[in-house]
Amino acid sequence: MATQRGLLAGTIALMLTGLNGGLANAAGGYFAMGYGPIARQMGGATTAVTGDAFAGASNPGKLAFAGDRLDLGMELFMPSRRIERTGSDSPYDFHSVSRNSLFLIPEGAYSHQINDRFAWGIAVYGNGGLNTEYNDTTGVPGTNGNPAACGAAPANFLLGCGKLGFDLTQLVVAPTVSWRINPQHSIGISPLITAQRFKAYGLQAFAPLSEHPDRVSNQGYDLAFGLGLRIGWYAELAPWLSAGAAYATRTYMQEFDKYKGLFAEGTFDIPENLSVGLAVRPAADWLVSLDVQRINFASVNALGNGVLNTLADPLGKPLGSSDGSGFNWRDATTYRIGLAYTWSPSLTLRAGYGYGERPNDNDINSVSFNMLTPNQLRQASAGFTWQLSDRHELHGSVGHYFEKTYRGPSAALPGASEKIRPHVEMVMLGWSWRL
Repeated sequence: MATQRGLLAGTIALMLTGLNGGLANAAGGYFAMGYGPIARQMGGATTAVTGDAFAGASNPGKLAFAGDRLDLGMELFMPSRRIERTGSDSPYDFHSVSRNSLFLIPEGAYSHQINDRFAWGIAVYGNGGLNTEYNDTTGVPGTNGNPAACGAAPANFLLGCGKLGFDLTQLVVAPTVSWRINPQHSIGISPLITAQRFKAYGLQAFAPLSEHPDRVSNQGYDLAFGLGLRIGWYAELAPWLSAGAAYATRTYMQEFDKYKGLFAEGTFDIPENLSVGLAVRPAADWLVSLDVQRINFASVNALGNGVLNTLADPLGKPLGSSDGSGFNWRDATTYRIGLAYTWSPSLTLRAGYGYGERPNDNDINSVSFNMLTPNQLRQASAGFTWQLSDRHELHGSVGHYFEKTYRGPSAALPGASEKIRPHVEMVMLGWSWRL
């Protein structure tokens, strides 16, 4: 049993290594812009759009309309993050640029039509967004906030020592069953079997504030597993109109044993979320899709608790407790629009745009921890599907998260100000095989 568990952990770790690019979404925290080639081309506005096998990642009800196919994709993800502190009039005023700026992110999905009513399939995809590494320090010996752990080392941006950063990756395996109730309507269900890999380093200054001070920082990678559920409905209401809706429960994750002194309750659950969408075909060659997504970040203590919880009351709300400090993310809504144009029988062009308010505020109860977890407000993408033959398709897309400076008062050094300027470029290539 121990050997089997070790092999399973090793396999999951290997898959997670290929997914640790730090996915991000407009107001979506660590949720991706979209899953699958069509969603990545259309800015994620595909709750009511069929065309690939990634229904388990967005709307399981669509799978009954997917047919028999295999979809594989690889994205080149290129984030840029620069953090800066000013106003302390001390060596703690400095800037740093994250080293992690180039990643390859794989994904895949399969669907099979059992008969004219039922279909099954599986989608494998990832979430992330917390992969940052800042190596700059004050350069002044003895400035760190935990001499017992750091000695006389200079302080990093959050007053620990050595390089500073997070690496959180989530791998989701979503087997899916879809039932076509009648020619127009279908429903589906997808268990969300999830694995998380996490590492944090450079957070030694927070260890004395934790109920588990030896489980806060620099513990190497840890694995946790969890389970959630997504259900969905899809309908072709008219030849020119389709609709869809999907709901995902909270995914309850195991405790991170090596970091149970860092996260509130020691866990990092995936919050519940709801998406609704419409797709309109105003002409034979055009499709316009509209999506709205709501993510309930605040219900997960590690995300919703305020940064000041522990800093203001370290005895009553120690780090790692249910009331310990978090990222102070509120629930967020994202709006998306997607376009598709059939240029010719062998070429379809697509584009999309998304906007949502940032889930984290710009006050002292939010800013410092969110230097590690930047969120952009706006995103755009464009791409194509080229029909190589009756059975093979080639997909390509580019995406961009627009730069937007996030700033506010520092909780690490009251009286100072901190800011981060993130932006992301993406390039995706995919291939589909109609079986």
